[in-house]
Amino acid sequence: MRNPELDATLADINRIVLGKEQPIRLALACLLARGHLLIEDLPGVGKTTLAHVLARVLGLEFQRIQFTSDMLPADILGVSIFDRSSGAFHFHPGPVFAQVVLADEINRATPKAQSALLEAMEERQVTTEGQTRALPEPFFVIATQNPNYQIGTFPLPESQLDRFLFRIALGYPEPAAERELLAGADRRLLLAELAPRLQPAQLLAFQQQVREVFASPALIDYVQALIRHTRTSAEWQAGLSPRAGIGLLGAARAWALLDGRDHVLPEDVQAVLPSIVGHRLRPHDDSGKVGAGETATQLIEAVPLP
Repeated sequence: MRNPELDATLADINRIVLGKEQPIRLALACLLARGHLLIEDLPGVGKTTLAHVLARVLGLEFQRIQFTSDMLPADILGVSIFDRSSGAFHFHPGPVFAQVVLADEINRATPKAQSALLEAMEERQVTTEGQTRALPEPFFVIATQNPNYQIGTFPLPESQLDRFLFRIALGYPEPAAERELLAGADRRLLLAELAPRLQPAQLLAFQQQVREVFASPALIDYVQALIRHTRTSAEWQAGLSPRAGIGLLGAARAWALLDGRDHVLPEDVQAVLPSIVGHRLRPHDDSGKVGAGETATQLIEAVPLP
């Protein structure tokens, strides 16, 4: 049975970001599965707007970090400043201490600055000046990046890409949606009027429900067969990591929950597969870029259903 609160959340987002039902559903599934989201596309297609809408409709504390080539890790994590009145150093938290962190144009920063997010994304904590500090719950990183062929970009290393559960693209809007954008109200004004649909406690409860969605032994066999094929096939340089496999099953559970089911189907796995494998699997011969959809199709056709 479909959940009316999740359906209403999707409807609210779709009223702001027009004509992108599938990417929006993927984005919400990613957050329900406690994953981090990477949105890669050309400037101006709505990447930042989608991140703002997700934070607002989910009722989460939001911080935006504009990544630049001169950014330092302390600009993200925070820094200790000496206080003369107390004669001691006091830590001033950086923007990473928020429930939703928008890492805008993350690939315009140097690898040193990019790496400041690695511990935060994996452990949900940061270690600075020898002290470990927990991040708020829930905690999500939504990063946007421009295509790597654009001037002034630094490609994300594989270790960081693997920490993003999904990579999605928005693309240009369909003609009907673009006409509504041109003739309708400013999206920023509509966003300012948008009321939170959920509260953080409700989101945490939905995340717990995702973990309880049933995955049969046969379904787990199917997921494992997909992972095994990526590691044994000569098509890719390296196979999916155990982190990617865990994320694939969790994302399929979230997709099933959005469909109102308490069990996972192979179709749920196939629906989220392109967003999982597109930024993780590279062709072995490296002869041109292969799209996420094509990579997922190769996998689905190669591995029979249970």
